Amino acid sequence: MRADASGSVESASDADADQARRALAAVWRIESARIVATLTRFTDDVGQAEDLAQEAMLEALRQWTEEGVPNNAGAWLTTVAKRRAIDGWRRRERLDERYAAMARDLEQQGGEASRDFFDPDTIDDDVLRLVFVACHPVLSREAQIALTLRIVGGLSSEEIARAFLVPVATVQQRIVRAKKTLAAANVPFAVPEPQDYAERLGSVLSVLYLIFNEGYLPASGEEWVRPDVSAEALRLARMVANLMPREPEAWSLVALMEFHASRFAARVARDGTPIPLDEQDRSCWDRAQIERGRIALARADRIGRGRASYGLQAAIAECHAVAPTAADTDWGRIVVLYEALGRVAPSPVVELNRAVAVAMATGPASALRLVDELERSGRLAGYPGLRAVRGELLARLGRTQEARGELETAARLTGNTRERAALLAKAAALRPTAG
Repeated sequence: MRADASGSVESASDADADQARRALAAVWRIESARIVATLTRFTDDVGQAEDLAQEAMLEALRQWTEEGVPNNAGAWLTTVAKRRAIDGWRRRERLDERYAAMARDLEQQGGEASRDFFDPDTIDDDVLRLVFVACHPVLSREAQIALTLRIVGGLSSEEIARAFLVPVATVQQRIVRAKKTLAAANVPFAVPEPQDYAERLGSVLSVLYLIFNEGYLPASGEEWVRPDVSAEALRLARMVANLMPREPEAWSLVALMEFHASRFAARVARDGTPIPLDEQDRSCWDRAQIERGRIALARADRIGRGRASYGLQAAIAECHAVAPTAADTDWGRIVVLYEALGRVAPSPVVELNRAVAVAMATGPASALRLVDELERSGRLAGYPGLRAVRGELLARLGRTQEARGELETAARLTGNTRERAALLAKAAALRPTAG
């Protein structure tokens, strides 16, 4: 509400409220991990940190609508959340000398000082600590992944549920239980000792790749790519690899991310329309990033333990990265790599990707048989990628009516607006075959 000079009160305009909501969504998408990490260090409690961040967001919606968006919105949210934490400690009469000192420092900063609130080096360390806390072995693997995607990746419960093909309520329960378990176990906000790295490595790498993929192909929303999300995951992966220089999978994941990220500039047209891999302008690919990927993969290979899941995926991505044109892609090698990946890390999505490679190497008929087997198994029920691939294969075989139906089904299943539009455009472009 606003009061004019005469004392009358009027509601904030819808435009101001909409601007505040958009600004808050943008800040949360970009800085949520840093905000929650900083608050976790401050409170020593992941659950409380996220609750405080959510309270600060509610306060932001009210104040930003009335007073405008502050210059450093992320620092504003963090400052408000810290003040709420201090107020809570005061109410509970638990404000010892440490908290009193924190309160004095915070109050001395004031609104203007908050513009320079963040120390980039400290924040980077805090986010890495947050990843290791969320992947603590006291949690189940499912809980580790759900919690990290929520508090580090900034994904909603709906987005996480869609990524893992499970009910939203299941994801929410996992996150709530994970926070309570961490609090009960009094897990410290710290990177573990070197001797404890290995037991958390698998979970850390898994969630970082999932976060990267949310930027590479968002499960929902109106954007085809979110490079900021992928860049944050890649930055953290590099830090993990440097923490564990003798772990080939850490370097392999860095290589895989580098190869994929090198294509960001070519994946979207000016109007936001997605561009398929075989139609991308490869002169727009980041050759320096491709070279960094090759160096990281070679470093993983030099360790001498053979390629595991991320190593094989990186080798597949390298095949695409080094091909001068789409026609020069070594699809035969990619099929072999997918077969190896299917044995090392069995997954219906891996089988679907292998079918795509088979279609390119030997034709759509044999690939369609593989996809039909996957469909009958029911392991990818509700997954839009299965329908999209089947639609593409049917179109190549001239079965346009069936192809159109599959593409339209895929469009209904996806939560990403850009992907939906692209699938519907493909379906509309198909023409019935004569006779």
